[in-house]
Amino acid sequence: MSASGGTRAIVAALGANLAIAASKFVAFAFSGSSSMLAEGVHSLADSGNQFLLLVGGKKAQREATPLHPFGYGRERFIYAFLVSIVLFSVGGMFAIYEGYEKVRHPHQLEHWYWPVGVLAFAIIAEGFSFRTAIKESNQTRGTLSWAQFIRRAKAPELPVVLLEDFGALIGLALALGGVGLSLLTGDGIWDGIGTVCIGVLLVLIALVLAAETKSLLLGEAAGLDDVKKIETAIVDGATVTRIIHMRTLHLGPEELLIAAKIAVRHDDTAAEVANAINAAETRIRTAVPIARVIYLEPDIYSEAEAVKGPDPNATPGGPNPHTTGH
Repeated sequence: MSASGGTRAIVAALGANLAIAASKFVAFAFSGSSSMLAEGVHSLADSGNQFLLLVGGKKAQREATPLHPFGYGRERFIYAFLVSIVLFSVGGMFAIYEGYEKVRHPHQLEHWYWPVGVLAFAIIAEGFSFRTAIKESNQTRGTLSWAQFIRRAKAPELPVVLLEDFGALIGLALALGGVGLSLLTGDGIWDGIGTVCIGVLLVLIALVLAAETKSLLLGEAAGLDDVKKIETAIVDGATVTRIIHMRTLHLGPEELLIAAKIAVRHDDTAAEVANAINAAETRIRTAVPIARVIYLEPDIYSEAEAVKGPDPNATPGGPNPHTTGH
């Protein structure tokens, strides 16, 4: 996933949310609508989240150091996880609390045209931001469904912006419904109910984001398509006859580590094996450009060892999901 595409979506969302947050707080000041206050805090939290994503993207570009020899690519995962925490605490829990208080102590809305006008403006602005995120995501989504894209994307920025914008549009619809019902019935409790619904929605989105970014933080393997490309690139049939076993790990959204034990012929010279490894690394980087760190260990393939299967104690986590033999 292109980092520039994610940055464009973040900047578009940041600009929209700052403008929307300001308008919602103005509407709250004139109308006293708790939905407007909750939505204003929601937009302010979203703006902070987009700022966090930009900071994470910047920090991830730092060069590797002796202390962090594989670089700082995972900074983007860390800041995306912080986004889920902010969305849960500042956005979701605040909205639920504010809505609960409004349900307990409802009051009539004043100057109803302020919240209605602001909500209409916010829907247009969020729609623009959502459209930008969809456009950027479609460049890398391929044939994946939206749910699959959010679950499988290694770069967290676009899934975060997509979920935030989608949640914001639903939240605006809920806020509009709460304000509308309060006006129609003359009962401010509906404004509070709409606020609670907004809070529950934000909490659910935050939990989804937390689950996905947690998986990235733990360390995810390359996608199945990339794994197949790597396996095809390694084996040349001449010197490298097969992959005994292989593991991949994302060091960052656009940085991949590959470690594999490869089978070579028993009568190959050291020079031939070294040349074969160098050639395999070149083929891997051509097939999968994000392959930055590659370790290939030559070995002699053994049918007897292959029958035994992988040793679950050989590496942390048990059997290798990419095992092809040995």
